[in-house]
Amino acid sequence: MQEEKYSHKGIDEKEEAPEEFKLYKKRMSKYFFQMLVLVFFAVGIFWAGFNRGKESQQALNPVSIEKAVFDNKDENVDSSIDFSLFWNVWELLKEKFVDTDKLDARKLYYGAIKGMMEATGDPYTTFFDPEENKKFGEDISGNFEGIGAELGIKSGILTVIAPLQGTPAEKAGLRSGDKIIKIDGKTAAEMSIEEAVDNIRGQKGSSVALTIFREGQQDTQDITVKRDVINVKSVTFELKEKNIALIKVTRFGDDTTKGFTDAINSALQQKASGVVIDLRNNPGGYLESAIDVASKLLVKNKIVVIEENGDKSQKKMYSRGGDLASSLETVVLINEGSASASEILAGALKDNRPDNVTLVGKKSFGKGSVQEFVKMSQGTAAKITVARWLTPNGTQINEQGIKPDKEVELSNEDYNNNKDPQMEAALQILKDKLVK
Repeated sequence: MQEEKYSHKGIDEKEEAPEEFKLYKKRMSKYFFQMLVLVFFAVGIFWAGFNRGKESQQALNPVSIEKAVFDNKDENVDSSIDFSLFWNVWELLKEKFVDTDKLDARKLYYGAIKGMMEATGDPYTTFFDPEENKKFGEDISGNFEGIGAELGIKSGILTVIAPLQGTPAEKAGLRSGDKIIKIDGKTAAEMSIEEAVDNIRGQKGSSVALTIFREGQQDTQDITVKRDVINVKSVTFELKEKNIALIKVTRFGDDTTKGFTDAINSALQQKASGVVIDLRNNPGGYLESAIDVASKLLVKNKIVVIEENGDKSQKKMYSRGGDLASSLETVVLINEGSASASEILAGALKDNRPDNVTLVGKKSFGKGSVQEFVKMSQGTAAKITVARWLTPNGTQINEQGIKPDKEVELSNEDYNNNKDPQMEAALQILKDKLVK
């Protein structure tokens, strides 16, 4: 078999290579050059990437907590926070905690989120785990097991905003403004609102002991409340003497718009001479319900409330039409337990109808902030303060409250003797106007 001459000879040998080998050599040279170019190109890309990665790593170095900001808070500030600290502490707990086997990862996870919300310093910016989210839904619907009292934080102290009408809390003697010092012997000062609610709530028939401090008294007192199923109608109607309609609104929930509309229609059908709207101990509820109710008492396109955002920009919300009773002489009863949506309605009527609306009672609670309720994953939810409320005339509600036109005290003695000088004053104002 004939051997190929160029298969065993080096290219540096003096013997002249055949034509095929020259062509092969030319192709190999070209290929080698292309490979050399690719290698230099790859090295260049690697070096550029290495430098960029190094710069990125430097940018992610931990910053002091004083300098840490939300990335989207200011587009002109390039700051970040090293979240590895969170995971380092997480791992530290797993490794070092004395009762590691008792740690619940989900509770730690939810607790971390709650801590972040609490760090805002706003008691109404909160996180609800699945169980708390369910309870919140029951609260606003008016159906749950507990004592029937709305709680809030006032001057840093857990306070009864309002005991709901006809509930165990009211029957046991809890009052608006009562400061809760202890719950079943546990100090309430260290609890969030959610924790306090969890400790106060319980099954029907069980009891909870509350240590409270009340203005005007020297010492604290213990009040034991027996829990029950709480099912409260948000609106009740009654016709008083001189054909004066009394409409009591206990909260602003899903059933409030219909209940109030029915009550106003009943008042008109019975040719009511005036109306008393009792918002005492009403802790609030849905903003939409408050605007709906205001729309039955104001002519269309009147400002009901002004929503002011953090940047001081404002959004005005107007009555929607459907006015039924703007011409009726009206007295609105408020007290320290009237909060949130109740204050919006009282402020809207006071500013828009100064000629035929009189506010009677005590200055309201002063809860004029707007919370946005956001459903989250895994059955959780977040409630975040996004704005504050102003009355139509621009008066700040938050921490200021709504002042009555006629201030009337309801003393402990009045309360204990089933007297209601505030209601008496409201009815007398309407009677006097009827005479004129």
